[in-house]
Amino acid sequence: MLKNIPQVISPELMSVMMSMGHGDEIVLADGNFPAASNAQRLVRADGLGVVELLEAMMQFFPLDTYADRPATVMAVVPGDDVEPTIWNDYQRILSEAEGRDVELHEVAREEFYAASRKAFAVVATSETALYANLLLKKGVVT
Repeated sequence: MLKNIPQVISPELMSVMMSMGHGDEIVLADGNFPAASNAQRLVRADGLGVVELLEAMMQFFPLDTYADRPATVMAVVPGDDVEPTIWNDYQRILSEAEGRDVELHEVAREEFYAASRKAFAVVATSETALYANLLLKKGVVT
């Protein structure tokens, strides 16, 4: 055990974050996301929601300041009557952690799936909110 590491960050997740380089991407997947079939590296975070995991991760994880879109969400499929209020939490957490306004970029479902297959890792959570998938691009520590 180490001091000051949030309990929600497993040794595997910490290792993945530390192994990632500038420009690598990680997906925080909700409970409905096909994580195992889309992941190059799958990290299980069963029992955890994306918000609590994101809050813990952002203590360590720098977002890419060179990318126009360091944070991406899966857009609501036309016809779905869903308003993903969890996105407000994401934007607040990311902006506070980065000390700047971080906008969420929306991409279509299939585009998000394609991006997740290229991502360094997919973290499978038990998040129950719909459209709660989040892709983050890692930056550098300055």
